[in-house]
Amino acid sequence: MRSLSCILKANDLRGAVPEQWGPDEARVLGAAIAHAFEDAPALLVGHDMRVSGGELAQALAEGANLAGLDVINLGQISTDTMYYASGAKSLPGAMLTASHNPGGDNGLKLMRAGARPIGLETGLKEIVAWADSHPDPPAAAQPGSVRGDDVLPDFARFLRGAVDLTGIRPLTVAVDAGNGMGGVVTDAALGTAAGLAPLPINLVPLFFDPDGTFPNHVANPLDPENLVDLRRAVLESGADLGLAFDGDADRCFVVDETGQAVSPSVIGVIIALREVRREQAAGRAAVIIHNAITSQVLPELVRACGAEPVRTRVGHSVIKPAMAKRDAVFGAEHSGHFYFRDFFYADSGILSAMHVLAALGSQDLPLSRLADMYSPYSSSGEVNFRVADPVHSIQKVQAAYAGDAARGTVTLDSLDGLTVNHWGSLPRWWANVRPSNTEALLRLNVEAEDRDVMTKVRDGLAGLVAEPH
Repeated sequence: MRSLSCILKANDLRGAVPEQWGPDEARVLGAAIAHAFEDAPALLVGHDMRVSGGELAQALAEGANLAGLDVINLGQISTDTMYYASGAKSLPGAMLTASHNPGGDNGLKLMRAGARPIGLETGLKEIVAWADSHPDPPAAAQPGSVRGDDVLPDFARFLRGAVDLTGIRPLTVAVDAGNGMGGVVTDAALGTAAGLAPLPINLVPLFFDPDGTFPNHVANPLDPENLVDLRRAVLESGADLGLAFDGDADRCFVVDETGQAVSPSVIGVIIALREVRREQAAGRAAVIIHNAITSQVLPELVRACGAEPVRTRVGHSVIKPAMAKRDAVFGAEHSGHFYFRDFFYADSGILSAMHVLAALGSQDLPLSRLADMYSPYSSSGEVNFRVADPVHSIQKVQAAYAGDAARGTVTLDSLDGLTVNHWGSLPRWWANVRPSNTEALLRLNVEAEDRDVMTKVRDGLAGLVAEPH
């Protein structure tokens, strides 16, 4: 058996199949999970549409059964459907997915009962170490069993209860599922596939059939090339907006009625303000979590509304515990992950989309106007670099601004990578460089009050590190 440590990431496991791992490793991994959850009544197992998903899920279930743990097989599902099942059933879960990665990759997201995440610092490293040291795991005296369960209808009913869309103005919504799991959850929550009543929404579906070979384009809306079909569909259909999901549908990206991409930070603002108003209407103080590269407009507007913004590191295994600790009603990541206290502090692409639909459909302005209201600053977007030594590249940036930091004209912090903050002085700007949690990349984000300043800072930092990938 090959070591699983080579595919161990900060928040999950992720690697090429069969080059880096396959059914043999998944079987041992299942036994390791059973060892970690030996007191659990059962383990939820699900997989997305990737070609290797069914085989890996079956092997993982076999390993868990061998070690004596019962398995509830949820079949082909989205990651947020797994979060719902783990939360609603109070059971640990194992989700086979590689999110937005290419079709040849697969991975594993683990969670404790209640959809509580397991990352590198919260047990994942130990589970992988046990698997690597037990290539032939011992069999339990009483093997576990497997039974199936379809939780999608219950998830759809939960979503309808979380966001009421019955009273919105009629909307035409183009949806590009990229042959991932987004089409399944969209049909269930916004359509009638789960047996629910019709909503005032006209869906324009693109690539709803799950297909892990990605015959149309990779289900990675972060890449603008993968939004071309959605933009065209929005314009041709006269849609009010377009939605694009990543492969496992825990993220949703949005384009406005003109086909322009709406920044995830803007989507975060739209949802955050809705959740703040809801908390305040109930007489509760609102806390909003946001990661280190979210636009400054989010904490500024949250604070202006009388709520408390709390900045944290990137990654679901960091944000979810931070939300639970502060009882935060909402959490936003600039990568398009949005987290909800009332969804077990977990992230959901379809729930985020429904909040956007509710905000848009409750008033008459087009989405482009709403987005402009919440976009006062200029952003570089995420610029990626291939570098031999990300730590050394970050140190070069730190050295370049050490003098300014000593004079007090900038502040430097290492909450997540390195952030250089010039927001307290004119011209206002900030920049962050950090290594990717999932890929061999160094990521750069810059925001400033105007585009000329942003461009100057971005280009100067780019010269300190490497050529963009």
